[in-house]
Amino acid sequence: MTTQTATSELPGAGASPLDVAELTRLAGAFFAALPGQAPLTTSHGGVSAPVNLLPGGTSLGPHANGPQLPGTIAPGANVVPTSPNSAANQVSSVPALVPHSTAPNGLPDHAAIVPPALDSRLGQLSLAVPEGHAASAPRSHEAPVSPFGAQPPAGPSSPYYFLGESSAYSAPTAAAAGSPFYFVGSQPQGFANPQQSHDARRPPFDVNAIRRDFPILQERVNGKPLVWFDNAATTQKPQSVIDRIAYFYQHENSNIHRAAHALAARATDAYEAAREKVRAFIGAGSVDEVIFVRGTTEAINLVAKTWGAANIGAGDEIIVSHLEHHANIVPWQQLAAQKGAKIRVIPVDDNGQLLLDEYRKLLNPRTKLVSVTQVSNALGTVVPVQEIVALAHAAGAKALVDGAQSVSHMRVNVQQLDADFFVFSGHKIFGPTGIGVVYGKRELLEDMPPWQGGGNMIADVTFERTLYQPAPNKFEAGTGNIADAVGLGAALDYVQRVGIENIARYEHDLLDYATHYLKPIPGVRLIGTAKDKASVLSFVLKGYSTEEVGKALNEEGIAVRTGHHCAQPILRRFGVETTVRPSLAFYNTCEEVDRFIAVIQRLSNGRR
Repeated sequence: MTTQTATSELPGAGASPLDVAELTRLAGAFFAALPGQAPLTTSHGGVSAPVNLLPGGTSLGPHANGPQLPGTIAPGANVVPTSPNSAANQVSSVPALVPHSTAPNGLPDHAAIVPPALDSRLGQLSLAVPEGHAASAPRSHEAPVSPFGAQPPAGPSSPYYFLGESSAYSAPTAAAAGSPFYFVGSQPQGFANPQQSHDARRPPFDVNAIRRDFPILQERVNGKPLVWFDNAATTQKPQSVIDRIAYFYQHENSNIHRAAHALAARATDAYEAAREKVRAFIGAGSVDEVIFVRGTTEAINLVAKTWGAANIGAGDEIIVSHLEHHANIVPWQQLAAQKGAKIRVIPVDDNGQLLLDEYRKLLNPRTKLVSVTQVSNALGTVVPVQEIVALAHAAGAKALVDGAQSVSHMRVNVQQLDADFFVFSGHKIFGPTGIGVVYGKRELLEDMPPWQGGGNMIADVTFERTLYQPAPNKFEAGTGNIADAVGLGAALDYVQRVGIENIARYEHDLLDYATHYLKPIPGVRLIGTAKDKASVLSFVLKGYSTEEVGKALNEEGIAVRTGHHCAQPILRRFGVETTVRPSLAFYNTCEEVDRFIAVIQRLSNGRR
């Protein structure tokens, strides 16, 4: 089978051959054209390549050309994100990505869009899923065949997904654990450090290959290719995460920890392997310091209702910042009301940066806890949490860091931060909803009472007394969200494979690009202009309500968040109740920013 003439037969089609390459070329041309336009083709087939091949995210000079609304490039077909620039400025900064590198699965760029009728057969291989071939890969005695002729990496010898490199699961042996079941052995088996397993073979960052890993980016909204600029609310999921959750329900589904059957062992190993992946990702010292919860909101509530209830009393003080999400305000207000404690607030300057000198003045012997976000969800401000934690400890207080908006954008090491608690949500880092994490220092968790009672968290129960298991089980009463914990592990595998530093560099340059063109548009007011920002742009447009701007963008297939973003205090600090908030991720491109800028420019030109 060759790359250009590979054929197969559809079931029930008799001897009629199906030319995959030809169908792929036609599909790419069809989906590249907007409704009512003729398909765009080239003499060699496929979608027309962009004429501007400058690296995405290059810093912009004062005479750089402005963005143009592409309008005819389908998601996944943009070989290189457009970065208008003059030749003189091409070397003004180091580009954040290697343009036009090969997709991990060898899929050619002109086949970025798979014909829908073939999707179920080509599936993972065609969408450039880094690890997703494991479940469907041929057995070791079979010759692997790619639908495009490229030979995939050798598949695992086992038919099980969780024995492939996409999962840290490895079946424990009787010699190693004394039993074929995880829960009988003394220690989990087969844990792998994603950093160690992926660093040596990490491919160059290629946004085109990344986009093919996210099937939802091929969606159309109002006839236009979807642009997902609502990443601060939730992120999209790569195919490998979708596949991993589906595989769990197909082959591993069971309750965990207590059953003498194979599926319980599989489910337990998958769940505990995900805990190890979280530990490695955030740099915790032990899996016993990692607790699974529903999300960041539940994580903060857990700390407030356990450590907070036991350690904060009348007259004590809790410090938060003006940047906080409601989830990092309301639980502390509730606790303060119950205990007679006081909330104190770190102010911000007119750029949205915390005033550290004012923070130092707030610290005193009554301070028991400092709870701050690492990245503002409303403004994108990056907070110097390491310094804030150090100052809290110097004052004798504990520190909690809300990492919901930071873990997908920057490297986090909880031991280096020295945070007493660190919390985040899986759906903010390309994982499922309904799963989140509390990290707590072991000595603190040991002293904290459980916050819910039930099964899974007890060592022994009589009608007179209950003995609890140690952390983390003590805080995981009842049946947990097992499948989504496994999905979170797969998401962290994916991020590790791409490289968080690569993601940070690319997103920084994309934010610079978007800010460069949005800021000078007449009527635009940026809300939050801190020097150090993650990829959030919050703004208002004179003459329009934020809802009107959001609706105009949606008509062009561009998804942004409008409203108060569950952060009313910080928006009111800037004199507004709501903003438009595009938030960027590493699968977004400069071409998508161009489409967004074109809409805002059009609204500005016609503003009332």
